[in-house]
Amino acid sequence: MSAVPDGKKLVRSPSGLRMVPENGAFNSPFSLDEPQWVPDKECPRCMQCDTKFDFIRRKHHCRRCGRCFCDKCCSKKVVLPRMCFVDPVRQCAECSLVSQKEMEFYDKQLKVLLGGGTFVVTLGTTEKSETMMCRLSNNHRYLFLDGETHFEVELSRISSMQILTDGTSPGGEILCGSGNKNQSRTVIKSEFQCVIISCCYDEDKSSLC
Repeated sequence: MSAVPDGKKLVRSPSGLRMVPENGAFNSPFSLDEPQWVPDKECPRCMQCDTKFDFIRRKHHCRRCGRCFCDKCCSKKVVLPRMCFVDPVRQCAECSLVSQKEMEFYDKQLKVLLGGGTFVVTLGTTEKSETMMCRLSNNHRYLFLDGETHFEVELSRISSMQILTDGTSPGGEILCGSGNKNQSRTVIKSEFQCVIISCCYDEDKSSLC
């Protein structure tokens, strides 16, 4: 199965509008499913401050955890890209802190990964090196390695990653043949560091290389 562009569709849920892939198979591995809301009859009081709900003190459900709170304990509206919401959504204090920290990853590190960069990649048992553009696919499911050759590494198949900063330059390989539980290793080197990515492939996934 090759990584292909996936379309998006706008859907409405009880929590708000979401922009999701038309094909669920192309969901980002970073995405989260919407939680089941705690039923109203099971939360007569705020689950944070224990304030009793009435006609004046209304209950609100956190869009991230699904628990119910009073307005004071669930007043923040924070962006939640891991659930693909179009607009900021209401979250409790605890969840809003987590979502805000995740936004640093989406705003900074993820943009760098999507933009990609040029690396020297070691492929094969001969330790032949090739300059390649390495970037994350738009659906966050694949690592693309583009040079004279092209490789797609499925993120779910990455078993380990190691970053070396001491100038060490070990050899590495990508095994692309058919077989049972092949173990592969990609060595990506830049001027200042070396990234070793180890992947596992079974017979059904060998065509991803």
